[in-house]
Amino acid sequence: MTDMRSHRGFVVAAIMASMAMIAIEATIVSTAMPQIAAQLGQLNLYSWVFSGFLLSQTALTVVFGKLSDIYGRKPIVLLGIAIFLVASVLAGFAWSMPSMIAFRLLQGIGAGAVQPVSMTIVGDLFPGRQRGKVQGYLASVWALSAVLGPVLGSLIIHSLPWAWIFWINVPVGILAAAGFVFFYHEEKHTRRVSIDVTGAVLFAICISALMIALTETENVFSAGTLIAVVVFIASLLLFLRQEARAEDPMVAPGLWLHRPIAASNVAVFFASMAIMGLTTFLPMYVQTVLDRSPLVAGFALTMLLLGWPIGATFCSRTFHRFGLRPLMIVGSLFVPVGSVLLVFLTPGSSPVLAGTGSFLMGLGMGLLNICALIITQESAGHAERGSATASNVFARNLGSTLGAAILGAVLSYGLTHGATGGVVTPDQLRNLLNGTPAADGGENLRMVLQSALHMTFIAMLIMAALIVFASLCVPAHKLREEAPQQA
Repeated sequence: MTDMRSHRGFVVAAIMASMAMIAIEATIVSTAMPQIAAQLGQLNLYSWVFSGFLLSQTALTVVFGKLSDIYGRKPIVLLGIAIFLVASVLAGFAWSMPSMIAFRLLQGIGAGAVQPVSMTIVGDLFPGRQRGKVQGYLASVWALSAVLGPVLGSLIIHSLPWAWIFWINVPVGILAAAGFVFFYHEEKHTRRVSIDVTGAVLFAICISALMIALTETENVFSAGTLIAVVVFIASLLLFLRQEARAEDPMVAPGLWLHRPIAASNVAVFFASMAIMGLTTFLPMYVQTVLDRSPLVAGFALTMLLLGWPIGATFCSRTFHRFGLRPLMIVGSLFVPVGSVLLVFLTPGSSPVLAGTGSFLMGLGMGLLNICALIITQESAGHAERGSATASNVFARNLGSTLGAAILGAVLSYGLTHGATGGVVTPDQLRNLLNGTPAADGGENLRMVLQSALHMTFIAMLIMAALIVFASLCVPAHKLREEAPQQA
């Protein structure tokens, strides 16, 4: 429980710093990684620098959420920051691609503790009516990080050794940790439970195998993918058996299947799938099919980052008046409406249409995510709030990964089985994105890409439509009136 001595303003600042550290890491690394990989070599392992981070983060998010319910939020969030900073320092000294992947895996473990537990601390510190405003601040942190990350990455890679891409985390992390140490106080409690270590291990193995299988979709019939699928199925069956007989299961079915939590998490899951399609394929469409510059493509995507915090801010200021469920449903409608605009894109369309669709989807995500998180936290007691929050973060991460895998498969199918009869090779696509002219001016390639990306946007629209059905399944919810629990 939260102690009355906690200085909420400084704690929120610490939370924002810790979240910014993780949020900016994704974009800053993606900007600098081509130059880093050129020095480290073994480019065949390039994708695992990113997949490894997401794998370990997703696999351990639920575990750390549960541990925060048992041992308290403060020790777990400080442990996560420590792991993340140590991994960041080591990544700066990486001498090969395998060592870089190992340190990124370690970074993901730290992020798996920091992200859900920080969000849980907000739930402990603020009652429902005030919590939305803070969650709006956190949404703005993610949006701002998405803009600043590439800029910082470019500046560092051209002015400093690439190690500073990772070492820049150290001062931010130290300040965040100091904020938690000196200003966040929680009642010391000894909750005697039998920790479900077996369940935690099986869950981590299960999700790791699933993530590996999803990230290897291009080699669906490879031995590694088949082994990952077999390990996933076997560990899932063992995990379900373990949770059914565990005294205090790592994933409590009563919590995860509680209707408000389950419906909210399913909505967030599909929303993350749809947004992954937008962020991955909209810039490609604007740059190749519409034949616009990378700058214009970036502006089209930036509209998402503009709409998201606007939606989150509006939600945080009005949900106590309109209700969480109605705003969540409205937000769920904005996402498919924005997707429809992308489906209507043609080679002659204006980038403004693409930007409008991006903005509407961001607006919907801002409304949806805030409402889903508050409903999830309000539907669980203090002793289970960490696990409930972790389930929400887990749904987001898994949705992003599954969305990337499915939509990537749709694009690959469209590129090889397009209605125009043409085929685009990876080298041709790379040349088109780099601005290298084809022998025919690239018109045939653009027509094939138009067909393939159109199929991808239709698949994204189907995912977006499922968000509405999930949101309609969320029951009416009344906010608790009491202040946060204090010692």
